[in-house]
Amino acid sequence: MSTPTPRDPDDARPDRDQTGEPPVPPEPTEPTEPTEEERREQLQAFNRREQDSAWRAVAYLLTGPLVYGGLGALADHWLGTSWLVGAGIVGGMALSLYLIWFRYGTH
Repeated sequence: MSTPTPRDPDDARPDRDQTGEPPVPPEPTEPTEPTEEERREQLQAFNRREQDSAWRAVAYLLTGPLVYGGLGALADHWLGTSWLVGAGIVGGMALSLYLIWFRYGTH
C-alpha cells in the first residue's frame, strides 16, 4: 500500500478554505440609501434617456412624411398624377404615429 502524500497548498480547491471546509458566506447587509451624488447621477441618466426618446419621436414625425411624401412626388412625376404626394405625406404621418405608439406607448 502506498502512503498518501500531503496536499500541496497550490492544489487547494477554490471552493474550500485552508481547513478543507467550505467557506462561510458573508452575512447579508442592510441596503443603504444612495448618496446625494448617486441620486443626482441616476436622475441625470434618466433625464438623458427620456430626452433621447423625445428627440427620436420628433425625428420620426419629421422623417415619415418627408420620406413618403418624397416617394409620392417621385411616383407622381413618373406616373403623371398629382395626388400621390398628399397620400405619401398622410401615409408617412400615419406610419410615424404608429411607430411612435408601438415603441413608446406600449411600455
